[in-house]
Amino acid sequence: MDVLIVTATEAETGLFRQHIQNNPVQGKKVDMLVTGVGMLATGYALTKHLQRHTYDLVIQAGVGGSFDRSIALGSVLFVTSDLYGDLGAEDHDNYIDIFELGLAEKNAHPHTEGRLVTPMHPIHDKIVLPYVNGLTINTVSGNERTIKLRAEKYGCAVESMEGAAFHYVCLHEGVTFAQVRSISNYVIPRDKSKWQMKDAIINLNNWLIDFIEKL
Repeated sequence: MDVLIVTATEAETGLFRQHIQNNPVQGKKVDMLVTGVGMLATGYALTKHLQRHTYDLVIQAGVGGSFDRSIALGSVLFVTSDLYGDLGAEDHDNYIDIFELGLAEKNAHPHTEGRLVTPMHPIHDKIVLPYVNGLTINTVSGNERTIKLRAEKYGCAVESMEGAAFHYVCLHEGVTFAQVRSISNYVIPRDKSKWQMKDAIINLNNWLIDFIEKL
């Protein structure tokens, strides 16, 4: 089985990379792709890579923030759908997304009711994690007004800067994919003293190691 692990930064999956290099998994080929941060970098790097290589499964692994305080920091989650959180226009105090603006069709491929949904495959049964919806943004939510607007408008559990781009490319390229994220912080007015980045990265990497070895 050929697997590609996609990540925005080296730090997010460094422990997994080191483990795989020192402990190759028999019968599996695992490649790593570090795209850089954000939708543009992810879209470019992943498209270029997938047009040159074929995989049985592509996993995006990274950390993210959670709008849902019932999700414990450090939790690892399967983001089964993602959408754009700031692709649209401000209309005074309101926000209008690209579908509401009429600039894109909610059900035009690869969208389903405005979402980028993971097509389920038997391989996903092996991902024994809570299923959540994701929101992708260019500017991380950091003030009360923005947080309230995004939480109420979209009702997503997880925020990232790359998820929607990953889903978009994989849906267009027709590959089996999964976005997996570990929660480093709650989406609140920015306060890094409350983040648990180290634990989130360790938990993410431990999950990846266990999943690949059992796959």
